[in-house]
Amino acid sequence: MDYVTVAQKDELQPNERMVVQVGRRWVAIFNVEGTFYAIEDVCTHDDGPLAEGELTGCIIECPRHGATFDIRTGKVLSAPAMVDVKRFDVRVEGSAIQVMPR
Repeated sequence: MDYVTVAQKDELQPNERMVVQVGRRWVAIFNVEGTFYAIEDVCTHDDGPLAEGELTGCIIECPRHGATFDIRTGKVLSAPAMVDVKRFDVRVEGSAIQVMPR
């Protein structure tokens, strides 16, 4: 599988996020101080939209029930979620933000 271009760097400023469709998945792309991260935009607790939650550093809090995840690794950090969220590899090629679909 090859990387897929999902956005241009100038579309996602530092401390912003966007949600894009990659294949059949909704993927949240985050720009944290110039570094890009991507996770599936689905809380593993109740399928809520993670990108709508509060982002503190690299920790996203689900807006529905407060589960937290590390966007760098996808690791779940607090209940009620018990399962990690899917993380995607991200790279920047020229001005293109690209993710590796899985």
